[in-house]
Amino acid sequence: MISAGDFKNGLTLEIDGNVVQIMEFQHVKPGKGAAFVRTKLKNVINGGVVEKTFRPTEKFPQARIDRVDMQYLYNDGDLFYFMNNETYDQIAIDNETVGDSLKFVKENEVVKVCSYNGSVFAIEAPLFVELEITETEPGFKGDTAQGATKPAVVETGATVYVPLFVDQGDKIKIDTRSGEYLSRV
Repeated sequence: MISAGDFKNGLTLEIDGNVVQIMEFQHVKPGKGAAFVRTKLKNVINGGVVEKTFRPTEKFPQARIDRVDMQYLYNDGDLFYFMNNETYDQIAIDNETVGDSLKFVKENEVVKVCSYNGSVFAIEAPLFVELEITETEPGFKGDTAQGATKPAVVETGATVYVPLFVDQGDKIKIDTRSGEYLSRV
């Protein structure tokens, strides 16, 4: 059990039957009245963000989130298949749970599968990936006054905006959290 006075950013708790992660917290001591803790909580299952206040003495159980490294094997219609590299167990996860998290992930790459009490709620891609550009327009010389960009399709089918000097066939490094181009490889 963790009391509200001991909250930290990133802590995962069970509050009112929901699994939430603390994004921000602030201890407030008003001039008159009792102190309280103001928090911003993110529901890890559905992604919703809520602001709540607590008395510093309130206690909540810590939620145990399991993050397991698994290899993304293949996609078969609405199901995505993953394999645990230690036990060789395979699991299938539906399209709704996966969402856009595999947008920059190729087959056979390792991702983190997040679960709570055995039910998978999210897939975490690696922070940075290197992908080859399969389709983009040629850049024009002299058209770089404001750091212009152009759309490019990478080998997973996702679209990324890249600088004009990047050509088809180049390998680029992408930040999977924002989908931004970082550099050529």
